[in-house]
Amino acid sequence: MGASVSTVDSESRRPLLSVRNLTTSFSTEFGVVDAVRGVSWDIYPGEVLGVVGESGSGKSVTMGAVMGLVPSPPGIVRGDEILFEGRDLLTLPAKEMRAIRGREIAMIFQDPMTSFNPVRTIGHQIAEAIRVHEKVSKKAARTRVIELLRLVGVPSPETRYGQYPHEYSGGMRQRAMIAMAIVNRPKLLIADEPTTALDVTIQAQILDVLTSIREETDAAMVLITHDLGLIAEMADRVMVMYGGKAVETADVRALFSSPSNPYTAGLLESLPRIDAEVTSISSIPGQPPSLASPPSGCYFHPRCEVSGGRSVCRTDEPPLRVFGVDESHLSACHFAEEVADPAYLETGVVVR
Repeated sequence: MGASVSTVDSESRRPLLSVRNLTTSFSTEFGVVDAVRGVSWDIYPGEVLGVVGESGSGKSVTMGAVMGLVPSPPGIVRGDEILFEGRDLLTLPAKEMRAIRGREIAMIFQDPMTSFNPVRTIGHQIAEAIRVHEKVSKKAARTRVIELLRLVGVPSPETRYGQYPHEYSGGMRQRAMIAMAIVNRPKLLIADEPTTALDVTIQAQILDVLTSIREETDAAMVLITHDLGLIAEMADRVMVMYGGKAVETADVRALFSSPSNPYTAGLLESLPRIDAEVTSISSIPGQPPSLASPPSGCYFHPRCEVSGGRSVCRTDEPPLRVFGVDESHLSACHFAEEVADPAYLETGVVVR
C-alpha cells in the first residue's frame, strides 16, 4: 500500500476523502495498461491539494476513478478503499454514487466546450444539475442559476441563461462550468486544468472566481494542473505524479524550497526565473515512459541525472517513504537525500 499524506492533525480532523492503494487499468491492443498504480492520498475539509505531472502521468484518471467516471470496459478500477465521509465509493451501488456525484463531489472539466451538451442551453443544463438532486420548481431553479452565473462573472446572466454553449466565449464557458460544479454546494471540488487554453487575463479572472467560491463554501479542492505558478499561488499541499504513481507529496512550501525527488526538481528547474538573468530554460531530457511497455525499476531512471546509472534505480522501484523530519513529506526516490542537498537545486520561486 502506498503511504498517505497530510499536514492536518488527524486527531482533530478526519479526512474528507481518503484514497488507499488506487489502481486503474485499461484493456488495450497492447495488453492491460496500468494508468494509475497504487496511489494513496487524503484531502481535508477546506484545503487545496495540487496535483502536478506531465501528460499521461495519471492525474485525470485518478480523479475520474474517484468520481466513478472511468468507463468499464475498458477500464478497471481497483483499490483498498476510497472513503468519502466514511462511505467507500468503490463499493457503492451506481444509484448511490450518482447521488454523490454532482452534489457532494463535483468536477470542473478541462474542456467545457465538449462537456456541455451543444443542443441545450447553458441555463437548462445547469438547472438540470439542480433538479436531479433536489425537488425544486423550474422557476426556482432558473432563479438560482441566474444568481450563480452572476456570481461567477457571466455578464447579463438573464440573457445568457437561454444561450447555447457556442454562443459563449471560452472564458465564459469555463465560468459556466464552474457554476454547474458549485450549483449544489459540493464539499469537494475537483478542478481539472481549469485555466487551460485561456489567455492570461481570463486565467487570472477564473482563479479569482475559484478563490472566492472556496472562501464562500469552504469546499476542499483538488487542483490538477501543469502550472507550478498556479500551485504556488493556490495549493496547501502538492502531490507530484509520474508514470501513474505519486513520486512526491509535501506541503507546498517544502516542495518548492526542498524537493526530494529528481522529477520534482526537474519540473522546478524548468520554471522561468524573474530574479536572475538566464539565457535558456532547463528541461527534463527524454520522454515520459510508455505505460504499455514501462522501464524496469524506477520509471524515471532513464531520464534521471541523479541515478547516474546506479543498478538499484534500474532494478528496484522505490517506495513512497517519509523524507526528513516532516512525516508529511514523502518521496519515491532511492537517493532523496542527495536530491534535497542545496547544492543540487536552487529555485527562485516565491510561494505565498
